Order: sequence, then structure tokens, then C-alpha cells
Amino acid sequence: MDLTEQINQLEADLQELGSLLEKAERKGVQAVLQQEQRKVEKEIAAKRHQKEQQARRDADPAAASRAAYTAKITNYGWDQSEKFVKIYLTLKGVHKIPSENVTVNFTERSFSVLVKDLDGKNHQMIMNNLLCPIDANDSCKKIKTDMVLIMCKKQMAKKWDCLTQVEKQSKEKDKPAIEETADPSDGLMSMLKKIYSEGDDEMKRTINKAWSESQEKKLKGEDMMDL
Repeated sequence: MDLTEQINQLEADLQELGSLLEKAERKGVQAVLQQEQRKVEKEIAAKRHQKEQQARRDADPAAASRAAYTAKITNYGWDQSEKFVKIYLTLKGVHKIPSENVTVNFTERSFSVLVKDLDGKNHQMIMNNLLCPIDANDSCKKIKTDMVLIMCKKQMAKKWDCLTQVEKQSKEKDKPAIEETADPSDGLMSMLKKIYSEGDDEMKRTINKAWSESQEKKLKGEDMMDL
């Protein structure tokens, strides 16, 4: 059965429900019939939208290939509360497409987002190796104007320093390795040795002179202490 036949069948069902509603006298029965009417009306609207999309694809065959293209979502930001980590995905016009076109899957350490048929293409984001475990069942999505909000429920009320383990490792790698027991003068000596080895003759003479004067002052200080 094609979409046109499905729509005709639903419209016939809706007409019959209207006839039954006119004859119904009990409020409970009326409420059930009205609820079913709304359900059928939504199905008809969805089928008509689907039919319009199909007609556009038939009129422009290239649209199907464009819709199949999937772009990576890179424009996002994040913050957090005590219970949730919130990721904000900026997607212009996302609130105008059917909500079922936006799907989010959660696991304990990841989430993936797929937005179908927005501006002629799909949009996807996959975030693996989250910094801390999340509760997949209590995590959710919210669609706002030009934005998809991903709500990751924390398993522990702990502040996240970053989103993923990879980011954490990158930050730790960038930190300078400083030994707490290291003598500060060792760093200065290493720097002077490097400058001496790479410097010209004039630079070497200057360093030698400064070193000699420093040693003379040190020796004079020690002699004064002996007195």
C-alpha cells in the first residue's frame, strides 16, 4: 500500500470516528473517541509530510544523494551541574524538522547523535571515552531553537575537568615535568650550559667572566665567615 492509499484509509477512519463521536452520549466514550481522533490526525499529518518529501526527491533525484551525505558536528560547547554534563550542539533550523529525525544513543562511557535530513544532509557526532561513567537510562536530549541539548546524567556528583579521557591525557602530557625535590639552581646551571655551548666566542667569554667573578665573591664570603 503506497502513501496515498494509507492517507485515504486514515482519512476514512477519521470520518468514521467523527460519526461515532456524534452518536456517543457517555463522556467516557467521547473522551476515548476524541483521543483516537487526535492520534489519527497526527498519523495523517506525518504521512502527508512523508509524501511531500518523497515528491521532492522524485522531482530532484540529486536531493537523495545530498540527504545521504553525513556531516560531522563540530560546533558545540558544554557545561555541567551537580547531576548533569550538558553538551550544546548548534544546528540552525533543527527545531523545524520532525523530532524523530534527531536520535541520541547513550552508553556508560559514550553518546552518539544523528540528525537526519537537515538542510539536505545528515549531521552526526560521536563522543567516546567520556571522562566519567554516566547513567544511560537517565540521560536524554532536548531540542531547542537552533540547538540540540544533550543531558548526560552523572553516576557520581563529581566535577568534570574535561569531557573525555583523551582530553585529560592531553592536558597531563602538556604539563611540565617538575620534580618537587629538584634544586632550583640545577635548572639555572642547565640553562647556562646550554647558552655556553650554543653561544659564540664573545658570549662564552662573558659567561666565563661572570662565573669567575661569582666564584671570587663566594670565596671572599667564606673567608669573612672564617674570621
